[in-house]
Amino acid sequence: MSQRVVITGGASGIGLTLARRFAERGDRVALCDADAAAVAQVQADHPDMLARQADVTDEAAMQAFFDEVETAFEGVDVLCANAGTGGPAGRIEDLDYGEWQACIGVNLNGAFLACRWAARLMRAQGSGLILITSSTSGFHGVPYRSPYVAAKWGLVGITKTLAMELGPAGVRVNAIAPGAVEGARMERVLQMEAKASGLTVEETRALYVKGTSLRTWVTGDDLADMALFLASPAAGKVTGQLLAVDGHTESMVP
Repeated sequence: MSQRVVITGGASGIGLTLARRFAERGDRVALCDADAAAVAQVQADHPDMLARQADVTDEAAMQAFFDEVETAFEGVDVLCANAGTGGPAGRIEDLDYGEWQACIGVNLNGAFLACRWAARLMRAQGSGLILITSSTSGFHGVPYRSPYVAAKWGLVGITKTLAMELGPAGVRVNAIAPGAVEGARMERVLQMEAKASGLTVEETRALYVKGTSLRTWVTGDDLADMALFLASPAAGKVTGQLLAVDGHTESMVP
């Protein structure tokens, strides 16, 4: 049965893969993203998707997006609170407060705004899935990445709490924890972490691979496979979980 799916941070990376995979199985997809050019590309490539430019930290812009979705979809079955940013890398004593706030704002506050909206609709419906993109950083501490790690651990807390709040209404809440995901975003992270740690980019890349049991990175489609499972009847009793798709991270210490 077709579902109504809303994805934040949906015009590139993991979010775009999620949008494509949900649409391929016949779901109605709405997405927002702060990158206007990326949104325009989605509109050109996928005219059946409702794609809008909106910054997840801008409450008014997000409310306008959500209002449009409600009018078009008359409800929501799956929310992918996916928008995120890597934030700065460096020793805690060297970090800029504004960069810290920006990282927390996108990763944590953006998820709050999306979850608050979806919870209202899903509670009224008596059904729905909220799927939050956390990270393996939500299991581990990571040197030089304190803002990002703080935000991703915060998302685990939101997941657990909302599962308790919304479970009696028939709404499930889970988080996916990606490991190192192939793509441009991870390449930028490697550059930052290498600079902060004094290692080369290739040394840092090798440590990420060595730090997983499967000795591999993951792809956006690996994550979409998990998302589609969680949005299916087969996962009807799965809630409150942080599900890693990472090849099993053994170490995140660069």
